[in-house]
Amino acid sequence: MKRCSWVDENSQIYKDYHDNEWGVPKYDDRELFELLILEGFQAGLSWLTVLKKREAFRKAFDNFDVKKVAKYDENKIAELLQNEKIIRSRSKINSAILNAQIFIQIQKEFGSFSKYIWSFTEGKIIKNKDDKFKVSTPLSDAVSKDLKKRGMKYVGTVIIYSYLQSIGIVNDHETTCFRY
Repeated sequence: MKRCSWVDENSQIYKDYHDNEWGVPKYDDRELFELLILEGFQAGLSWLTVLKKREAFRKAFDNFDVKKVAKYDENKIAELLQNEKIIRSRSKINSAILNAQIFIQIQKEFGSFSKYIWSFTEGKIIKNKDDKFKVSTPLSDAVSKDLKKRGMKYVGTVIIYSYLQSIGIVNDHETTCFRY
């Protein structure tokens, strides 16, 4: 079974993520929020680092309950900064809280975050047609620009392109991959 070339075949967690999640369309707001926050925490690090800490993140961040995260206070921030099982970055933690608040505003405006994020492609999946690797596209530029305009942090075009791949709006499996 041939996978995308970026998959570390020695890492079961990476293989499982690639085989079962990456590029699979997601519509559940909790999942969409989790991946948005994790992509922000990944900035400057490897995705494998985040995947290894994912369960600890779920526990630390109340299973990415957006309403709870939006209400985190200084005590909760201090607790998160002491948690050695997650990525301890004050700016990333603060952005997760801010982004949760904005995520809720988007849900109110569009009925769900899913409706909002999928509106950028009118519900269509963008499928890779070649194996030219991209780090951003006009689509990720547009989504990033809109999220930044709304006040979100850690949503640059490269992070957003990776996010669009992870939630299945963009299917970038290589043409030789069994998931293509």
